[in-house]
Amino acid sequence: MTRYQEYPSNENGEGLRIGVVVARFNQDICDGLLSGAINELHQLGVSAQDITVCSVPGALEIPLVLQSLADEETSPYDALIALGAVVRGETYHFEVVSNDSCRAVMEVQLATGVPIANGILTTENDDQALVRMHDKGADCARCAVEMARLHASIRSGEKPQPARG
Repeated sequence: MTRYQEYPSNENGEGLRIGVVVARFNQDICDGLLSGAINELHQLGVSAQDITVCSVPGALEIPLVLQSLADEETSPYDALIALGAVVRGETYHFEVVSNDSCRAVMEVQLATGVPIANGILTTENDDQALVRMHDKGADCARCAVEMARLHASIRSGEKPQPARG
């Protein structure tokens, strides 16, 4: 007996177009995030010519470029990835940048309907960020591909399937 319907998870990146916006502030950490994301996108079947990377000064600049990439009428992207690193310092600035960049990424996603994987790390120190950067970048790549496929399935009217088990 089927208990519910579901859309199956799909991490096949073949044919998907992915845009990545990466901050330069905390460069070493952001380079690690980007490396993890790009390597995983290739593992999932996204071709190099279907990946576009935009570099911005810091985390607060990420949402504006995401919004430009996700423009409803001209966007060629199936999903976007936001990558940055906000490391706690001695001032309140950490909270402002962390909260506002995260909120703005979500607002862009909801306003445009383009899935965005948020990989803006917020950590207490550099060591925490360095430990997480490659895995977080890869997680964002998987999230972007899966959400692009799910979003396309729902919007095309594809019906969910009976759940297994």
